[in-house]
Amino acid sequence: MAQQEQRMDWFIRSRFGMFIHWGLYAIPARGEWVRSHERLTIEDYQPFFEEFNPINYNPREWAALAKKAGMKYAVMTTKHHDGFCLFDSKLTDYKATNTPAGRDLIKEYVEAFRDEGLKVGFYYSLLDWHHPDYPAYGDSHHPMRDNEAWKDKKHDFPRYIEYMHGQVRELLTNYGKIDIIWFDFSYDNMAGETWKATELVEMTRSLQPDIIIDNRLGGNIKSANPEIYAGDFACPEQIIPPEGIKNEVGKPIPWEACITMNNHWGYAAADKDYKSPKQLIRALVECVSKGGNLLLNVGPNAKGEIPQESVDILLQIGEWMRKNGDSIYNCGYAGLPKPEWGRYTRNGNKLYAHIFERGIGPIALQGLNANVKKARLLADGSQVNINKPWNAEHYGDAVFLNFPSSRLPDEIDTVVELELD
Repeated sequence: MAQQEQRMDWFIRSRFGMFIHWGLYAIPARGEWVRSHERLTIEDYQPFFEEFNPINYNPREWAALAKKAGMKYAVMTTKHHDGFCLFDSKLTDYKATNTPAGRDLIKEYVEAFRDEGLKVGFYYSLLDWHHPDYPAYGDSHHPMRDNEAWKDKKHDFPRYIEYMHGQVRELLTNYGKIDIIWFDFSYDNMAGETWKATELVEMTRSLQPDIIIDNRLGGNIKSANPEIYAGDFACPEQIIPPEGIKNEVGKPIPWEACITMNNHWGYAAADKDYKSPKQLIRALVECVSKGGNLLLNVGPNAKGEIPQESVDILLQIGEWMRKNGDSIYNCGYAGLPKPEWGRYTRNGNKLYAHIFERGIGPIALQGLNANVKKARLLADGSQVNINKPWNAEHYGDAVFLNFPSSRLPDEIDTVVELELD
């Protein structure tokens, strides 16, 4: 357990990362599940392989953007469910080096993000809708799940497992130190030892002793005695848990909410329903206040460009993080109930009041009266007046933040740093 805590230390301190979903599906531009949703055959999908040529792919720009946004790590798809590999796997011809791109796109990603000082993660799909030995007919998700022509097709699943393990070995051998491996995902009976998960994790740890692993191989991460493949952290998707995540004996489990900016992971040209910087900053604060991380997704287009809407949002988040990052990094649960005006995060004797709602009059921080040495606006270091109003007899043991205006200094999230005794 101590070993696991050591492995997780950087992750828990980082709190904010970039998810990157990218592949052939950027060309049809209807999301990364397009093959499954539209029941596309391999032949239907093949033209995208033959034309994949992201002429503007520059992962150094992506890495610089992630850093500007205040992100500390990234996780990128090396292979999604469609089976297409962005890396130069020796085990398949279905890879970026055999498209007009003609490049190992993962190698460039690793080098670029590492050079910016960011931790580097790989997403790898356990599913593979292109591989002839992955179960098709009758599967829950395979594009050919109800195609009668596939009903009697033979497949050799052990051969697929060997292939899948072999690709993970390549990824963890050929690209230097990798910080995260993000397996996706288990379902129905395709879980746990169906993937030879114990063997997979033992190999992973032997190749990359410090790597951290998500919880989608199918184990029970909430168990007091989880399986070896249960993972180092939980990864709720498109949702933030109501009170963080604990195991069955009440011990907090590291976790990371993975969230899209619009409604798709992979590029979807028609999906302009983007969350605002305010929503996403507050989501990040909510995650940290509950002891979790936020992994925020970008879906680059067929040319290898992160959509301008995503770029603009990330730059605005970065502007807020530049002033208020101390209330996010190295922070976590404050040990206080959620206040009506916002959230708390904490790092040691520094308590951060994230004020979302101005309300009327002074802002009451319940139960802190004797403990606060000083209060400062985190964004600029200016003093925040904490005098108790004359008529505050109904508030008990509260500290009062007195703002000189009826508006908050930052309408997104005004952060007050409180130094506690």
